[in-house]
Amino acid sequence: MIALVDYGAGNVRSVQKALIAAGGDVRLVSTPDKVTQADAVVLPGVGAFDDCINAMQRQELVESIREFITSGKPFLGICVGYQALFEKSDEFNSCALGMGVFEGRVIRFSGEEIKIPQIGWNQVDIQKSDCPIFDEIDSGSYFYFVHSYFPEPRDSSIIASRTTYGVEFCSAVWNGNVFATQFHPEKSQKAGIKLLVNFVGLI
Repeated sequence: MIALVDYGAGNVRSVQKALIAAGGDVRLVSTPDKVTQADAVVLPGVGAFDDCINAMQRQELVESIREFITSGKPFLGICVGYQALFEKSDEFNSCALGMGVFEGRVIRFSGEEIKIPQIGWNQVDIQKSDCPIFDEIDSGSYFYFVHSYFPEPRDSSIIASRTTYGVEFCSAVWNGNVFATQFHPEKSQKAGIKLLVNFVGLI
């Protein structure tokens, strides 16, 4: 069973439909016990970093997600669910601490020459050809992005893909059983469904 974390601020329905299309047995969960009992966990996200973290704290989900990650079972973070894995965000003078699964902070795009937020399709340059969720996906494939901020991992070895939008940034990470993407695979048509099929196949 894939636990799709519902903390009241994520685009859970579109992610749920995409995971089902990818062959997953998906359940919406909002309590810590359901997270820890799952075979895999997906943490989606839209909106602000603080809203995501604070909502999960209220539902006592942060520690259960950390505990799940240590189990070695597959975990996927999407968009703000990716950013939440890091230590801190610069968004709106953020006060909330991230989950600290990875060292680094979430920063804003800078530069007057680019439109913020980035909304639309962009290419993903795969850095790790052996990353399981990118299996049979070509480097340079297009995925759908909606964001003004992105993480800067302190450990470059976890970077699974990079994307350029004004600057080059880390668009996906991979470390053991933990995968996370700044782009939205559930909105990325064929390449996105293939990525989710690959994730489901890890269970």
